[in-house]
Amino acid sequence: MKPLAGVALGLALPVAELSAIHRGALRRHFLALGAEDRRLRFGTPAGDDFLRAYVARIDFRRDSVFGVFDEALELAGVAHLARGDGDAELGVSVLSGYRRRGIGGALLARAVLRARNWGVRALFMHCLRENGTVMHLARRQGMRIVTERGEADAWLALPPADASSQLAVVELFSGR
Repeated sequence: MKPLAGVALGLALPVAELSAIHRGALRRHFLALGAEDRRLRFGTPAGDDFLRAYVARIDFRRDSVFGVFDEALELAGVAHLARGDGDAELGVSVLSGYRRRGIGGALLARAVLRARNWGVRALFMHCLRENGTVMHLARRQGMRIVTERGEADAWLALPPADASSQLAVVELFSGR
């Protein structure tokens, strides 16, 4: 396990917004997930071809993708925020060697901020009920969780964007 970029310097956990130029890093991240982690992240067994196609289909003009890099500039954690009609769906994955370090929470918080600033009224995460990590993240964020037939949806109603949500983004990029 490598240290996270910036953390050794005493910086807050840095969450970067990714673009199409990061497709290779995204592909490596998802391919590095073990079989059980892939199943929990995507809700179904996900082979290498499925993951390559998933990364190729990400629309960076419509959606937002965030990542936390390690010192080797490989993605330790990724959040894909897919914009829908009035809501947004979030998927989060963190490589096993980097868990329990706040990466998932940092990615979720950054996605909530982006969704608010888009004007989205609700954020949701769909997962298998047995995905304790995502359920824990959802509860910590105050999301309402509804379970049915082995699956769970976690919902968070979002307040409208305001000066503080817009300023938070400015502060993220200015390093304050």
